[in-house]
Amino acid sequence: MNCAECKELLVEYTEGLLEDSRHQAVLSHLKDCPTCQNEQTELSGLRDRLVANGRTVAKNDLENDVMNQIVREQNIRLKAATKAGTGLKLRRIIMKSPITRMAAAAAIIIATLVGVNFLGGTVTFADVVKPILNARTMILDLIVGDEETSPLMHEIVAGLRIRRTISNLENTVQIIDLEGAKILVLDTKEKQAVYTDIKGYVQEGTKNYVDFLRKVIINLQDDPDIQELGEQQLDGQKTIVFVARGPNEEVKIWADPETAVPIRVELQAGQLFTVMKNFEFDVPIDDSLISMDVPAGYTLQETEFDLSDATEQDFIDSLRIWAEVLLDGSFPEAIGTESTMKQMPLLVEKLPSLGLPEEEMMQMPIKFARGMLFLQIYETSGEWHYAGADVQLGDADTAIFWYLPKDSETYRVIYGDLSVEDVAPENLPSQISE
Repeated sequence: MNCAECKELLVEYTEGLLEDSRHQAVLSHLKDCPTCQNEQTELSGLRDRLVANGRTVAKNDLENDVMNQIVREQNIRLKAATKAGTGLKLRRIIMKSPITRMAAAAAIIIATLVGVNFLGGTVTFADVVKPILNARTMILDLIVGDEETSPLMHEIVAGLRIRRTISNLENTVQIIDLEGAKILVLDTKEKQAVYTDIKGYVQEGTKNYVDFLRKVIINLQDDPDIQELGEQQLDGQKTIVFVARGPNEEVKIWADPETAVPIRVELQAGQLFTVMKNFEFDVPIDDSLISMDVPAGYTLQETEFDLSDATEQDFIDSLRIWAEVLLDGSFPEAIGTESTMKQMPLLVEKLPSLGLPEEEMMQMPIKFARGMLFLQIYETSGEWHYAGADVQLGDADTAIFWYLPKDSETYRVIYGDLSVEDVAPENLPSQISE
């Protein structure tokens, strides 16, 4: 039994109306599923409130008036609103139980008196983030940076495993094992495989964008200043929109106003902007899609790449690659995750023309990536600035990058000749201190 099937049966399960085989199936699923356990706990709480307050209500006409509101709320909470006839089915189930039939109207009245929006179908920020926070599996499309020009990542997330494909890296699949701190990279055309080590701070970083989003939402969800922007059209679909803001991040979520299921998320964290869309929650994932074993028919490369613990020197090496390999002697207009993802295919394409030994050609993209991983530490929450657009490699008088290391009182400044010095805040070069 999956989560969708279980949630459809929870009302009957709570009221003791299921036949033995279905009762046991739900019970077995609940033992291993925290998400459905939470749903069942909420339903039990609703039942208890109905029991406690319902015996004082004797007017059947009021009971009938509020029953549809209960049905609508259950449809949303149980994620079953899209199935035809579900509302009628729930109404029949509720009305079979004498306890809930007596108490239905009382629950609405009490909820209104205490100012709690417990029933009635209103979608809240807590409703729309619930699938993101609780889903055991998730499929989504993700874009870092400009949605029109940046590559699209298709993510299949199951626990601590991620299967990732990127639109501008054809024939390449990444299987990320967050617990084992490894990435299995598959070349589906050449049938080759290689493992990449991601231990250290990279393992804790933002490579798992879903987990990063969850952490941001948890930090923001109790903020009283969360804004509901009301209903908006998104690609011809009616949505309800919420915005939550923190000191260094902003989350904007579009959701279905009937089911509360998220449709689109925009996340701004420091200078990193991501778009997430085309969500699917709690869908079955074939284990083979997220396996870290080399598939049959693939050749495992002996070289293992290391992306752990990138350093400032890695970042300097990546700047040199930008200038010497990609841009004929000058530094790029912008750097960061978005720019790196756009340029990586171009770098790979240029490698054969460089006349380098095979091992060096294999390592250059890793050097480039390690430098950008160093930058990611500051990209989401640190203090840094890039000013190297069109500066020529070798220009020792022009500062192209500065950043403030953790717990440091002085900045590290990198110049156009890729030399580095420590600089006090009051002595920063004019082109980056203004």
